[in-house]
Amino acid sequence: MAQQALPVREARLGRPRGTAGDGGARAALRWKGGGRGAGPVNGVALLLPEGGPAGVRRPSPLSALAVRRLAVRLAKAGRPEGLTAHVLRYRGGGGSDPSDHPARDATWALDEIVRRYGDVPVCLVGTGMGARAALHAAGHPAVHSVLAIAPWFPDPAPQDTAPDPVKQLIGRQVLLVHGTNDEHTDPDLSYRYAERAKKVNRDTCRFEVHSDGHSLHQHRAEVLALAADFMLGSLFSRDYARPVKDALAAPPPLGLRMPLASGFGASLRH
Repeated sequence: MAQQALPVREARLGRPRGTAGDGGARAALRWKGGGRGAGPVNGVALLLPEGGPAGVRRPSPLSALAVRRLAVRLAKAGRPEGLTAHVLRYRGGGGSDPSDHPARDATWALDEIVRRYGDVPVCLVGTGMGARAALHAAGHPAVHSVLAIAPWFPDPAPQDTAPDPVKQLIGRQVLLVHGTNDEHTDPDLSYRYAERAKKVNRDTCRFEVHSDGHSLHQHRAEVLALAADFMLGSLFSRDYARPVKDALAAPPPLGLRMPLASGFGASLRH
């Protein structure tokens, strides 16, 4: 008797956090229905969590919890500006390309955000394989910025002739952040990617979190503050903190190896 394949779960957006989660859903429905009235959702943070094996399965409970905490932090920081945050839930299934399903799921999610909220700017926020998917999906017209946290890139093989693309980043604000002691994703590979991205898009920078690992647990408060500062500046034209301004303006390698200082964003924490 032939085995029946398990059904592939569809990608979906997690519940809105922030403006739409606090009563903005009706306005979102008015947008979807073609209404002209201004709604409270003025920007969206789309969070792409770590992938599982092969980068295409749902994230582990720990990584899902971590990205939900980040979504809550970003939603809280962007509430006065009208921000809504969604966590993307990947489809199930398998695949050989670690970025294939997450990147396609991200593109689907961006289309869905446009359908729900209209022409609002989006910041893609990804971790690990989700960060790589965010960078791949950055060419979508709704994307204004990309935050890649501890991004995963495959080890380059001698026969590789097509490295991860960077031209889709042109016109976007891009920030990568990586722990120097990351035991899961090679920080040198993210530096090399950022170096290539900077050549085509000057609005690219990268921060290093010295002595921290993949989860960035030791400096979580600083990383969360950096994420909020970058998101608010890239979506709503707020002034960036001085270190972010300096990193964007500095040429390589300085602007791509900017140390994340202890206490960054302390005045913004609650």
